[in-house]
Amino acid sequence: MADNQKNRQIKIKFNVSWIYILLLIGIGYMLFTDSGANPQKEEWADVQKQWLKGDIKEVVFIRNEYEGRVTLKPDRLGQYESMFGGKVPEKSPHFIFLVSASFNAEEQFGELNARLPENEQVKVVIENHESWWSMLEWIIFPLLFILMWVFMFRGMGRNGGAGGPGGIFSVGKSTGKLAEKDSMNVTFKDVAGLYGAKDEVMEIVDFLKNPKKYTSLGGKIPKGALLVGPPGTGKTLLAKAVAGEANVPFFSISGSDFVEMFVGVGASRVRDLFRQAKEKSPCIVFIDEIDAVGRARSKNGGFSSNDERENTLNQLLTEMDGFGTNSGVIILAATNRADILDKALMRAGRFDRQIHVELPDLKEREEIFQVHLKNLKLAEDFDLEFLAKHTPGFSGADIANVCNEAALTAARHDKPAIGKQDFLDAVDRIIGGLERKSKIITPAEKKSIAHHEAGHATVSWLLPHANPLFKVTIVPRGQALGAAWYLPEERQLVTREQMMDEMCSLIAGRVAEEIINGQPSTGALNDLERLTKMAYGMVTYYGMSDKVGHLSFYDSTGARGYDLTKPYSEKTAELIDKEVKELINDIHDKTRKILNDNLEGFKTLAALLLEREVIFAEDLENIFGPRAGAVGAETVEPVGQTEEATQEETVNTET
Repeated sequence: MADNQKNRQIKIKFNVSWIYILLLIGIGYMLFTDSGANPQKEEWADVQKQWLKGDIKEVVFIRNEYEGRVTLKPDRLGQYESMFGGKVPEKSPHFIFLVSASFNAEEQFGELNARLPENEQVKVVIENHESWWSMLEWIIFPLLFILMWVFMFRGMGRNGGAGGPGGIFSVGKSTGKLAEKDSMNVTFKDVAGLYGAKDEVMEIVDFLKNPKKYTSLGGKIPKGALLVGPPGTGKTLLAKAVAGEANVPFFSISGSDFVEMFVGVGASRVRDLFRQAKEKSPCIVFIDEIDAVGRARSKNGGFSSNDERENTLNQLLTEMDGFGTNSGVIILAATNRADILDKALMRAGRFDRQIHVELPDLKEREEIFQVHLKNLKLAEDFDLEFLAKHTPGFSGADIANVCNEAALTAARHDKPAIGKQDFLDAVDRIIGGLERKSKIITPAEKKSIAHHEAGHATVSWLLPHANPLFKVTIVPRGQALGAAWYLPEERQLVTREQMMDEMCSLIAGRVAEEIINGQPSTGALNDLERLTKMAYGMVTYYGMSDKVGHLSFYDSTGARGYDLTKPYSEKTAELIDKEVKELINDIHDKTRKILNDNLEGFKTLAALLLEREVIFAEDLENIFGPRAGAVGAETVEPVGQTEEATQEETVNTET
């Protein structure tokens, strides 16, 4: 072992940072190195007096700089302490004087020495400074800074820094990442669910594989497709699958990469991206979060008419029209804010298709769970269908988070495998937040919370059109002091009667507090907020008011922009407010009647909740009997309904 260490050669690798260190040492030496001398400036007339007094030992005259440097005799320095701040200087020269070009040094110095005795005459040295050294003093500082600048930006360019490949002068180059066709391993087999979206993009794949099949009939390959959908639904993964399935190069870039602090950089990067894409044709260019650069120009929040983002968008519009339909370059873009995109960007000929990537349904959630459960160690009695049913409204990213959180929960409790309860705990933590066991709640507050949640549970159980209840808890989580979990049916339409039942279940907690405590508390803040929004939605959006009529003031296009005026008169506004108040009062009275008619069961449920802290649908069935069946279970919540979340929970919040 010792022999091997002796024979081992020590290799020292060169590091660019050494150059930085040497440059900094050189600059520091020049800036902070001091000869120790602190010469004072004097006039030639005063120097003559000192000369004749016999105080001067030596004078060095620099002819080409017209400067004289005076050194005093050591025994005469004490006379000049006041001129040096009370401290006798140790090093010379002590004084300097400047003269004009007409100064005759030999003649002046000779006359002064002639007036002194021979043993007291001053030593005179006349010399010229070399010009190359003076020039070097002027050049060295700029040279050092230029060298530092070059080395720094060359390093940033090699590392993919702000200058990109090639340094600061390549700042206008595209920062898109290129994945060659052989390196794209993602295919449609890796994308679970998304049936409708996959059917749309499969045709694009066929275009890239067999273009003659369509062009021979006179058809044109689509220029682009826009993937629209909520966050976490798999838009980026779908775009990668298209490139992997078609076996073509894949350019990936974010919309924010075009926006830069330098003027004109965004437009330059757009041009460079499309130039590279044409060279790699056929290929796919994927622009993620295109709303960062494609925001509608009329909605530009800036006040400058020559906005950099607007220039970038103009260049993008030009480039998307600038290549032929059969060039083999297809643009895919993704956004979850399609309503704010510029109309010129959305038109046919640029993005020919809009592919909606929606939240997965029950069957799609099962497939997504299967993908994320491949590497997890599950219990033998694990029920995948049960878990998919209890995660309505979850996106693919949410499901991945649930699987990971369940694994962490099981590991935290030293379990050999992940069970159903671990997944339920993970869902609770993601929706409601971390359980706060240390939260201090008084007995009176706990009793009020229990009756509040029992009110939600009772009314939702007894009304046929309310969302089915799954679990009720009074364990504090996040900002909520208690919560009721529902499993909303996956519907696309909702009727007025269904909305009324949902609103009754929302206000039930507050009504329960009024019945038990004789007065409401601040715990129903979240319930009242959602109730008010639903009521205004019924009146102003869905035309469910007889007095207001079959009118909708909803603006789906966003054309109003920053218009702060209401689309109706003040008289209509008063009528809307009156209708909303009457609607909520009717709902309040209906809910109060339901709770009073079932007061014994309601109080029994609250007592059970106080005892166990968590109860399930089976407990409600034991108290109230089977739940009333919902009429038209296959119909549901409207698309875009006001504040109707799909992963619902009724929460109490403190104010």
